[in-house]
Amino acid sequence: MLRTACSLLALIFLVSASLPAAKAAEVGQPKAAELVKDGQLIDLSSPRYQELFKELQDQYHFSQAEIDRLFAGVAIKQRVLELMDTQWEAKPYFLYYPLFITPEVVAEGREKLAANKELLDRIEKEIGVEREIVVAIWGVETRYGQHKGAFNLFQTLNTMFDAYPRRSNFYREQLVHFLLLCRENQVDPLTITGSYGGAFGQTQFIPSSFRDYALDFDQDGHRDVWNSTSDVLASIANYLHRFGWVFRAPIYQEIGPVLKNEILENAYKKGRKGFVPVAEVARVQGVTLPPAQDNKEVTIVGLELADGGTRYVAGYPNFQAITAWNNSNRYAMAVVELAEKLTGR
Repeated sequence: MLRTACSLLALIFLVSASLPAAKAAEVGQPKAAELVKDGQLIDLSSPRYQELFKELQDQYHFSQAEIDRLFAGVAIKQRVLELMDTQWEAKPYFLYYPLFITPEVVAEGREKLAANKELLDRIEKEIGVEREIVVAIWGVETRYGQHKGAFNLFQTLNTMFDAYPRRSNFYREQLVHFLLLCRENQVDPLTITGSYGGAFGQTQFIPSSFRDYALDFDQDGHRDVWNSTSDVLASIANYLHRFGWVFRAPIYQEIGPVLKNEILENAYKKGRKGFVPVAEVARVQGVTLPPAQDNKEVTIVGLELADGGTRYVAGYPNFQAITAWNNSNRYAMAVVELAEKLTGR
């Protein structure tokens, strides 16, 4: 069902798994990939797996035969662990955004806007998210569906659950969601490929996001984020809508190369959790800013420049909705700036 002709380089550049950038290992401490061997069989008799199997049987009614078939011979994929510690969201913005915003990507995105005009008209009307934002996320995630990932997703999720302690609980949850969505959609879990972060399809949803936000927009009875452009684009829009996107509301505003007081500096250090009233940002920075919808507060985003300086912007609630998709401010800004170029701004 999934195309797997995706080069590793394109995969690293173009997929993101809606996950935060991995922190570097402490100095002198081995990384997860150094503690295991590629192809090493996972110990299914360990307490963590025995508890997982019990949950699958007791709560979700998987049979012992199903569990035996699926998990027989499941092994570590060392490359998954290596890539988790070198994610591109950790790069400074001046190196990050050129990976996604190129003349070729912009030209192709404009073609997609034109080719899907009627579909995007309907998405804007029924879901309320601008077409250029939807198409930009599509472009950043999978180059408009061309690069969906070539890692066996079942092996990836098991690798992360078993051998990546920092995110083990998260990937245990995703492994359960994955098995459930495969059963719900009558798909063999062993056949699906995706990214090293556990995302799949043209949307690059993680399993829980698929179950929560994917739509059957073409009404064929299936939520198909692999092959249905209607479902792909509507599902992207639905995700943003569910996280508070407001149609034609502000997304970001430039606020200068320097933060002019401690309140803004502290908010910047807090990242996505640092909120400041719009009026306070305008007063301190000496700029005119549009109000935020429902008088909500903004975040302070710093984007690294090649000359060593920083470009600061105010991230409005719509910007924050994009960071709910991928919690990197760099990712959100790349999406917005690609969207601007798709419309000629």
